[in-house]
Amino acid sequence: MSATARTLRNITASSSRTLLRRSPSIALVRHCRHFAEDAAATTVPAEEDVQSVLETKVGWLWVDSVFPISLGRLDLRRYVGYAREDTLLERLRALLVKVNTHGLEIVSLESHIKDGGVFVKFRYSAADPESAQQAILDDLRKYVHSHGGVPSWFGLPQGELWLVRGTPWREDMNRFVSSIVRVSFEGPDLSDEALYRLLRPYGRILDITPPSPVPAGTMRSAQISFRHLRSATSARNTIHSLNIPTSSASTVLRTSYAQPIAAHAVRDYIASHPRIFLPVLFFLLGTVTYAIFDPIRVFMVEGKVNDWFDYRQYKVYQWLRANTLDYLSSPSAESEAQLGLAAQGGWKERREAEEALEKYLADFPTTLAFMHGPQGSGKTQLLSRLLKDSGRKAIVIDIAQLSKASSDTALVAGLANQTGYWPVFSFLNSVNNVIDMASVGIIGQKAGLSSSLTDQLKDILDVVARGLSRGNASQHARREKAVKQAERDAEKLKEEEVIRERIKKGLWHDGRIDAVCGNGVMSELGVGVEPFKDFEADPLPTVALESQAEGERRDIREKGEASNAGRDFTQKQKRSEDTQTVDTLPVVIIKNFESKGGGARKEELLNVLASWAASLAENQIAHVVVVSDNRENVKRLAKALPSKPLNQISLSDADNASALSFVKQKLHDSGVDVQFNRDQISYIERLGGRASDLESLVHKVRSGMSVEEAVDDIVIRGVSELRKNAFGDDVEDAKNLAWTREQAWILVKQLAKQPEVSYHEVLMDFPFKGDETPLRSMEHAELITIGTVNGRPSTIKPGKPVFRWVFEQLVKDPTFHATQDIAFNQKIIASSEATVQACEAELLTLKDIDAGTASWWGSKRAVEMRENYLLKKMRAAEEKVESLERQNAQLKKVLVKARQ
Repeated sequence: MSATARTLRNITASSSRTLLRRSPSIALVRHCRHFAEDAAATTVPAEEDVQSVLETKVGWLWVDSVFPISLGRLDLRRYVGYAREDTLLERLRALLVKVNTHGLEIVSLESHIKDGGVFVKFRYSAADPESAQQAILDDLRKYVHSHGGVPSWFGLPQGELWLVRGTPWREDMNRFVSSIVRVSFEGPDLSDEALYRLLRPYGRILDITPPSPVPAGTMRSAQISFRHLRSATSARNTIHSLNIPTSSASTVLRTSYAQPIAAHAVRDYIASHPRIFLPVLFFLLGTVTYAIFDPIRVFMVEGKVNDWFDYRQYKVYQWLRANTLDYLSSPSAESEAQLGLAAQGGWKERREAEEALEKYLADFPTTLAFMHGPQGSGKTQLLSRLLKDSGRKAIVIDIAQLSKASSDTALVAGLANQTGYWPVFSFLNSVNNVIDMASVGIIGQKAGLSSSLTDQLKDILDVVARGLSRGNASQHARREKAVKQAERDAEKLKEEEVIRERIKKGLWHDGRIDAVCGNGVMSELGVGVEPFKDFEADPLPTVALESQAEGERRDIREKGEASNAGRDFTQKQKRSEDTQTVDTLPVVIIKNFESKGGGARKEELLNVLASWAASLAENQIAHVVVVSDNRENVKRLAKALPSKPLNQISLSDADNASALSFVKQKLHDSGVDVQFNRDQISYIERLGGRASDLESLVHKVRSGMSVEEAVDDIVIRGVSELRKNAFGDDVEDAKNLAWTREQAWILVKQLAKQPEVSYHEVLMDFPFKGDETPLRSMEHAELITIGTVNGRPSTIKPGKPVFRWVFEQLVKDPTFHATQDIAFNQKIIASSEATVQACEAELLTLKDIDAGTASWWGSKRAVEMRENYLLKKMRAAEEKVESLERQNAQLKKVLVKARQ
């Protein structure tokens, strides 16, 4: 027999007699505490010198299942092991000290909580260590099992004792237990048969993976898969550093745990099979989103449309407000402004727009309604009043608020908030972008998890469309239920009327009497007493007959009226049935639909909203009203709905007569009756019919101001706003404007003198010099309005009518006028001086050219012509500089006087 076989036979003989009667421990994942190699023993008597007696030997035992086995740092059971550690070790020591085979003496108990066991160091005296250790192990097992078994942390004994054949290694690293033990060979490899005979006593072995080729200088290793964790922990802690002799040399075994899933296996699989993993991932994510979140979002959109989550729509809140705040306060100016701007013929333009909008909302939507007009023309007030009067449900999308978003994520969240789309996980797109960038480095291409802004907006609006459709269906069902209930109530009223008539004639028989008194001729109160037909009734006296006849005629008239009323009710009911489908359609309002400013993000938003609005109208899901300040924005909507013309509704500034009539009507409604004279009418005409300015005028007059004072106050306030918005508060503020102060000042001066100026004349002169961007920016800021002819810019007008007087008032300010003129002149002076210097430099060059071409008559003539041209240009620039310098000197005197 070889030395290896004999060694394995001796090792396995000690464990072959005992069968493993244990079930796998159930563990959670948690970090575990460990004793270091030099950790102190729990009960450590002073160890005597083992060299003093030659027969004294030292050995180690491994006791498993004393503590819970930890599989990770999140295993909370370790705290149970810490709490019961002292108790368990004391009980285990009390069992072990009862055995005295070969002078057994327990030296120390060292807990290894991470692997769930205890190392026991003992001393004994024997000449043959192998047989003595086996005898000690057999006696300890017999005694421990006969006295209740190995103490356990949860009270059920299931542990076992094992001899440590190698060297104990009490490490405290984050190498947690696994059912797979890796055995590395420091020397020649062991065969599968040898490993099986060595490790089978510890428990059932599922598989043995033989060593695979490794780089030079690396130990080869085999992996043994046990069925139970206890078997793996016992094998790993008892055979570590075991020296097994072979035919050629000895082999030292090094043991460790191998995780069932290797590190980065999932990542490597994803990187190796992206065409399989990514479609499956997208399918799962899409399924979860569609099956769980989309129904919730559709429900939330429906609730937003039907005001389910608006506490102001509940009757309790309305009753409390009506009896508290509304009872104690007077109507606000805002509520009064919403009463209608077209009252009693005050504004014919507004009435026409209102009628056009009502006709659009009263029919099935086949196209879009585009309402445009300058700011302050009352577009929002008109829509609010119509929706309030009709009781229609509406959802409002304000592009002005969405355009303020600083990022795509904020834009998506803002749109979701306005439409009721919830829940929204906008932060996931940023995470998906990171994943996409990482996937480029891993697999060489994007994973496709992230989506563009257009796709995100489309996804939200698609869900919103479904929510609108469901809201329409629920509203239609609710109205149908109300109509049927009205029919039942009308039928019940008719039945009650018939019963009353029969009671009057004595022809009514209550069948409930039969249940009490019986029926037939034998009953005193049953059938047979009351007449059932008219001829069965008793004859009445003449007077009674006449009164009865009169009553019958009256009944006939009443029945006729009732019949007519019934027919009218039926007709009304039929009309209601015909129109209830249209009335239940929700209204989608897209406010501030204009493309000025906002960049590419806003352009994407407008394109998506235009396409979505067109689909809502074509599918008759909702009425869509698009509100804009500029007529030019209709082109985007017409492109989204090319097959049908848009329903354009225009709101403009009222003419002078309408504006005056509107002001009179509003003051009359407020209890202020005034008769305007010619001067007051001229002051009102300064406001130019802009609704917001007229409302402000009415409010000021009602507060006690005269018309002149109110208009002057509006103009002065406009001057302050214009000075801030057009010129900035200071130099730093002016740098943030999209135009220069000089560009704003030249327009203010020219528009203060005349109602409009030529677009191209302003554009070609200083300080614009052909740059249209400042003009477009000032139009966007509503400082000016650019008129068009045949689609091209033609004229420049003030942003609103009152600005004509605001510009004039600003120009009349001597200090501000002098300051801006000085700055403007300085720019022209600098430009003129640059022209002079350029001419001087070119004249010096021409002097050298003239000296070199004196013999050439034609060349000399060309030089002279160029010199004359430069001299004239330089003279004109110099005269301009001198003139502007003298002008600046006079303006500085104005500033000096202003400071005094």
